[in-house]
Amino acid sequence: MPVARLQESSFKGVGWVPTNALITCFDGIGDSPYGSLGDLFIAPDTRTLVDVDFEDDTPAERFCIGDVQHLDGSAFACCTRSILTTAVHRLRSVASLQPVVSFEHEFQFDTDEKAIMQTPSFSMKGHREAADFGETLVAALRAAGLKPESFIKEYGADQFEMPIGVANGVLAADHAVILRELVRATAIRFDKVVSFNPIRSLDGVGNGVHVHFSLQDLAGEPVMYDAQQPYQLSQIGGSFVAGVLEYLPEYLSLTAPLATSYLRLTPHRWSAAYNNLGAQDREASLRICPVSGDDDEQRAGRFNIEFRAADAAASPYLVLAALLHAGTQGIEDNLPTPSVTTDDLSLLDESTLSKRGLSRLPQSLSEALQCFERSHMIHQWFGEEFKGVYLALKREELSHVEAWSPEEQCAAYGRVY
Repeated sequence: MPVARLQESSFKGVGWVPTNALITCFDGIGDSPYGSLGDLFIAPDTRTLVDVDFEDDTPAERFCIGDVQHLDGSAFACCTRSILTTAVHRLRSVASLQPVVSFEHEFQFDTDEKAIMQTPSFSMKGHREAADFGETLVAALRAAGLKPESFIKEYGADQFEMPIGVANGVLAADHAVILRELVRATAIRFDKVVSFNPIRSLDGVGNGVHVHFSLQDLAGEPVMYDAQQPYQLSQIGGSFVAGVLEYLPEYLSLTAPLATSYLRLTPHRWSAAYNNLGAQDREASLRICPVSGDDDEQRAGRFNIEFRAADAAASPYLVLAALLHAGTQGIEDNLPTPSVTTDDLSLLDESTLSKRGLSRLPQSLSEALQCFERSHMIHQWFGEEFKGVYLALKREELSHVEAWSPEEQCAAYGRVY
């Protein structure tokens, strides 16, 4: 819309229809309960306005994020941003806490494999070759109000990692969306193509989204750190973490939403394969991150947990909503802090895992969707309307790729993401 209409549109919005919620990443439409009926609108949140001029004679990147609403202004059941807002309010209501979150993304350039392999991982050479891109991206992110922390040449073929500073609640997910769009926008200026595809090839590494989170009270004081507890995880932090792990199989299809997501979530891929809490273990679903500092106040402010079973095919709003609902449930039920694993779980049989309260995560999207469908917690947290729409959406997508080989699926999703 014209910029001059932005303030007006905050009240009138942009037209939308319910069935749009069922458009898959391949532009198919799932079995819609809405058909051609209904009218909605997207109400832009002007606080999220991005206006980045790359100063290269191309049009500025100018957009903002909005909420999908009914004509009376109430939230549409499948508006992912509104779903997250509800989860944030629930945590506040139940425990008087607020989440502090950062989404850490990995992505790859779509370039020639032979050329890629000449660039060593974590090398100065890799950074020099991407220096113009990296500096332009960092400047664009800053112009959009984000706080880029680093730009890292990762292990994978022409793979980079982009951590950004923390934000509270919904704003953290907004920042994840803005980052993805500005990565793509920057790539266009360099005649490059980037992909957030969860896995590019069967013999390659994956691209994850690591969600770092901590909890604060309503005065902004951290509550997850306790120097007297094992691994410094406080009692309320332990209950929150226990809930995240307890219900992980039931919401995994929200955080790992592609058929190929499950090629990445396997042992020894440095992702996540079990519902475990680890310390300094990059194969745990939840990792207690190391912190530094001269005193407990400094350490408490930096203490955080990393969720590793997500990728960028997932809506950051749904990822964070699932974590908050599950963690809040853990607090409501006063779940005990899980034991921290320090061994290779792939070497243990199912019986041994079960005795320790551990299990292998669903190993396919179909299996994860079955867990999602059976879950009464998903119904309670997200509502029946959203649950049905999400199942229809993902099953339509699966029908599109199920006859393809894993290699063909990786290639197809790579073109989309």
